[in-house]
Amino acid sequence: MGRRDLSAFRRSIDDSFREFSRAYGDDLETLFDPLLRFLIWLEDVLIATPWPLFIALAAALAYWGARSLKIVIGTVLAFLAIGFMGMWEDTMATVSMIAVSTLLCLVVGLPMGVIMARSDRAQRIITPVLDIMQTIPSFVYLIPVVMLLGIGRVPGLLAVVIYALPPIVRLTNLGIRLVDREVLEAADAFGSNYWQRLTQVQIPLALPNIFAGVNQTIMMSLAMVVVASMIGVGGLGQPVLKAISNQYLALGVMNGLAIVALAIIFDRVSQSFGQRLQKHNSSRSH
Repeated sequence: MGRRDLSAFRRSIDDSFREFSRAYGDDLETLFDPLLRFLIWLEDVLIATPWPLFIALAAALAYWGARSLKIVIGTVLAFLAIGFMGMWEDTMATVSMIAVSTLLCLVVGLPMGVIMARSDRAQRIITPVLDIMQTIPSFVYLIPVVMLLGIGRVPGLLAVVIYALPPIVRLTNLGIRLVDREVLEAADAFGSNYWQRLTQVQIPLALPNIFAGVNQTIMMSLAMVVVASMIGVGGLGQPVLKAISNQYLALGVMNGLAIVALAIIFDRVSQSFGQRLQKHNSSRSH
């Protein structure tokens, strides 16, 4: 294709997408309005929660997930340090963003993984899409998202979900496919229909893999915090972006360490919970 033809081709795509965004941009913003309200509500609730109560809840969740006093003590010390350094509100904004994006990934990703596990054709169709989502640079899909929805929380949330969705889909599919065939035959012998076999046999046995997918989804959501801050998402990414622009080393390091602390807490708790599920399933199978 010559340079002039290529230029005309690119211009036609840009014009078509611009017309589409002008025609349907407001409708799309209205469609995502409930999501924006939920995100703002959760962020306000977390910020309004007294810090001793939040730390107590975080410690209780850490103990429930990991059953480890070391992880509980680490969680408490990490949040105390974050509050002492004046990063509490930004951390709560980041936690709310991670929570909502993980919830969205679960709502979308689990059914997709089940569909892929049920149908080889669906797997052949969805797998290349997941490959593209994982390999395409995040800045590339930020362009159409910003053109359609502008700058703000929802475009940032969608960008995070696009980036973090593939692991939960892949590992749900893998976990269901790895369920022992003899177990499925036993379920069929007892007269289980498809729904009973899926919800009472396949998904419970696939939970360790599914939780590994949740772990990866949370980690990838945290990895997008700084990138999403470039399109107006608040939280710990904003100070890091400000530090990069103005060469504030201390500000960047402090907020970067807060992101690392959150990543370690989420990783250790979700990983330990997945390992406990795996041990529980192994003991049941013996």
